[in-house]
This record gives sequence, structure tokens and C-alpha cells, in this order.
Amino acid sequence: QVQLVESGGGLVQSGGSLRLSCAASGFTLDYYAIGWFRQAPGKEREGVSCISISDRSTYNTDSVKGRFTISRDNAKNTVYLQMNSLGPEDTGVYYCAAEAFGQKECSWSRLRYDYWGQGTQVTVSS
Repeated sequence: QVQLVESGGGLVQSGGSLRLSCAASGFTLDYYAIGWFRQAPGKEREGVSCISISDRSTYNTDSVKGRFTISRDNAKNTVYLQMNSLGPEDTGVYYCAAEAFGQKECSWSRLRYDYWGQGTQVTVSS
């Protein structure tokens, strides 16, 4: 089965860092644009960061630009999200997702993504 499994979430203090991992099985991540989304309590799921097919480019929302970095390790079939300078506003469940096959560029629309992980909780204390 095609699966994405997130890990690396946890409780951190403001200003701290976390690195989230998204491990894929059943397909090769390099053939898909991969996005990270998050859902804060009481809010809708929103795009955070995305890496295009074959690492052509990366994108970050303004709220995380300069703090978050998305990367891909094809040898491990894993995508990472390095999160630095975390604040309480970053609290939420973080999901990785793969776009539909054939989509070479990133999208912030979650409807473009076919495969989703179960999410990993990130909590940033004030």
C-alpha cells in the first residue's frame, strides 16, 4: 500500500527546533511534489512548505519563510521539514502529502494531493 508516515513531532519551547520526517513506502517520493501542511486547533489545514518533483524548487508560506526548510533524501525515500525559531503559532498537527502523479509543481491546495500521512503533533509552549 502507498503510505506516508510522519514522525519527529513533540513538545518544544518557543525558539526551539524540530525536524519532521515523512517516510514513504509503496512509491518513490522523487516522482512527486511533496507538501507539508499543518492544522492548528480550531483552524483549517494550511500549506506550510513544498518541494517540487526532482527538487526543482521549494516553496514556503510567508509565515514560515526563513524559519522552515524542506528537503528530500531520495536514498531514504524521505522528506524532511526542519523547523527553527518555533513559536506558539506553529502549534498544530503536521501532515506530509504527495501530489497526484504527473503534477510537477507545488500547490497550496490540499485537493491536489492524493496521499496523506496521519500527522504528527507539534506543540510549542510560550
